[in-house]
Amino acid sequence: MSASRPNVLLLLTDQERADLVAPDGLPVETPNIDRLRQQGMWFSSAYTPTSICTSARASLLTGRYPHAHGLLNNSHEADAIRTDLPEGLPTLGELLADSGYTNTYLGKWHVSHNHTPGDFGFRYFGGSDYHHDNFEVAFEHYRESHGIRVPETDVEDRIYTGTGDDGTLVAGTDPVSVEASRPYFLAERTINALERWVDDNRQPCFHRTDFLGPHHPYVVPEPYASMYDPSEIEPWGNYAETFDGKPRVHEQYLQYRGVEGFDWETWAEAVAKYFGFMTLIDDQIGRVLDALDELGLAEETAVVHTTDHGDLTGSHRLFNKGPMMYEETYRIPLVVRWPGVVDAGGQSDSFVRLQDLMPTFLEWANADAPEGLHARSIQPLLRGETPADWPESVYTQYHGDEFGLYSQRMVRTDRYKFVYNGPDRNELYDLKADPHELQNLVDHPQYSDTREEMSQRLSDWMDRVDDSLRRWVPSTLT
Repeated sequence: MSASRPNVLLLLTDQERADLVAPDGLPVETPNIDRLRQQGMWFSSAYTPTSICTSARASLLTGRYPHAHGLLNNSHEADAIRTDLPEGLPTLGELLADSGYTNTYLGKWHVSHNHTPGDFGFRYFGGSDYHHDNFEVAFEHYRESHGIRVPETDVEDRIYTGTGDDGTLVAGTDPVSVEASRPYFLAERTINALERWVDDNRQPCFHRTDFLGPHHPYVVPEPYASMYDPSEIEPWGNYAETFDGKPRVHEQYLQYRGVEGFDWETWAEAVAKYFGFMTLIDDQIGRVLDALDELGLAEETAVVHTTDHGDLTGSHRLFNKGPMMYEETYRIPLVVRWPGVVDAGGQSDSFVRLQDLMPTFLEWANADAPEGLHARSIQPLLRGETPADWPESVYTQYHGDEFGLYSQRMVRTDRYKFVYNGPDRNELYDLKADPHELQNLVDHPQYSDTREEMSQRLSDWMDRVDDSLRRWVPSTLT
């Protein structure tokens, strides 16, 4: 195949921890993502720019950090700072369409409250959920075609936050067949989209499927619901969290999320469902990859798998995500298979970010990237080359959501992580000595030089990306 202008298939998940599919990760069965990794390149140090759905997804579309595209928190919440992307901001779909690509989109959107992917250069096939757009009806019609309509109250083995059934549904068993599940539905529609590629072979195609999982509630049908035995799941290494020396908001989130009463036995049941959810999605990815082979499209298609951000899932005893910049939510999976270009079984340990995919896709399309991006193409890394000026650290942001606006900035090197917390104490972790991020060393005298060095790295990043807080934050770090 040609190394120029390939078809592109982007398979995005929602809230997938990197360790679910990493080669040295958790004991979760993901043979199809493993297949992608073995046939392509795994990025061991990929990070989201922010652990919030709307903000991260907007960064993927625009190649910019949240402070620059303006969607600082989730667009559907009551405290949304913005509900829509600013007009005139160049986006991936529009730029690919301008370059001659046929773009299609299926599944979760959650970027712009009043617009759909159809307004950003894609033909949208629906499949999202009710509070993100108006296409829930597509899935309902699909389930009705199978004679199934199941309300939440019919979910079995339910686990809720708080007390009783008045909290947030965390996990459960869906009493439907696999064929009536949303992941199966999205895979079916994805295969339909690939079949259109065969009929439209005059120009290259880009398709994006966004699975609505393994985000909570971890509600999955059998056999996935009981695939993993909770009694065999060991507590996370950081489940021993005491919050001693941590920002106060971490322990407050334990109560806010309603999981302060969860013991490990409860968490293990939820984690087992989370694992099962990931395997269910992986099996659907397998159906899509098999369809690529059967349609004769595999050799001319670059396949990318990643997510918007990770999930705490009981790590540090916490639920979901929030103003905690731990690895479980900020490190993300990223694997690229591109036959004839990317060597099989490769791995890059260089720091990359979710938004780096935007200029990467544009480079594949021979399209010019717009000015002002906070991203760079990972094409050299895919060819096994690491540019001399490739960053030796990664920078992320958080602007608050639900619990209240809360500014955070983080810089991470191979060994250390430094987190700026606007209204609270900062954090410093030695990831070599403390990979579970249990001991905050920000006030430890033996790490004073490291703190100063990491503070300077953070300030440099803020200047580099023209962060809106760059004039104030550095003066608080000395």
